[in-house]
Amino acid sequence: MIDHEGDSDRINIAIDGPAGAGKSTVARKVAEQLGYVYIDTGAMYRAVTLSAQRAGVTVEQLPKLAQLARSLIIELEPSEQGQSIFINGENVTSLIRSREVTLQVSHFAANETVREVLGTMQRNLAERKGVVMDGRDIGSHVLPNAELKIFLTASVQERALRRFREIADSQAITLEQLEKEIADRDYLDEQRDISPLICASDAVVLDSTSMTIDEVIEAIVKLSRTKLAEAK
Repeated sequence: MIDHEGDSDRINIAIDGPAGAGKSTVARKVAEQLGYVYIDTGAMYRAVTLSAQRAGVTVEQLPKLAQLARSLIIELEPSEQGQSIFINGENVTSLIRSREVTLQVSHFAANETVREVLGTMQRNLAERKGVVMDGRDIGSHVLPNAELKIFLTASVQERALRRFREIADSQAITLEQLEKEIADRDYLDEQRDISPLICASDAVVLDSTSMTIDEVIEAIVKLSRTKLAEAK
């Protein structure tokens, strides 16, 4: 039996939005401010993608991919850098951010079994409340009963610029290339059959194009305190 003691003073927060909107940074800092647990679902999909690439399993090899996804123990642990990701005990935090994984993750994330396996993991993590979870379909599919849902977006140009600043030192890529990749990824995420990127009908839309990270965090923390007061 699940112990629900303490649930009344905590809510679940779902933050959805397209690639490069700043969801992970915002979700992590909101969780820090509220003393909640941050769950980076994108990192979980990246972990599956990395594992598949290492095992030579393609998106088309459905039975093999299903078997692989079910065999993985994915753990998220808070660290000074934000969050460390482990696959079967191995720290893969930096490896899942490679360009190879970034270019492939949308394809693996569109797989029904992968979404089912990770969705179950994510719901189990949120049962105790006090969770901030970010992704593409958290408010609409993974945590449809989350007390606060945010849809965080920004223009393609702004998202490409943010990503460009993040990776400019380490990898040779132009801003134009990034804009195209982000626009392509938006299209893939929105058009896929399984849990597409959609804004839940009861989500609060935040366009962060002309907002600082701190302003976005402040807005979400304020909204969460209002929701918490309403829930009591």
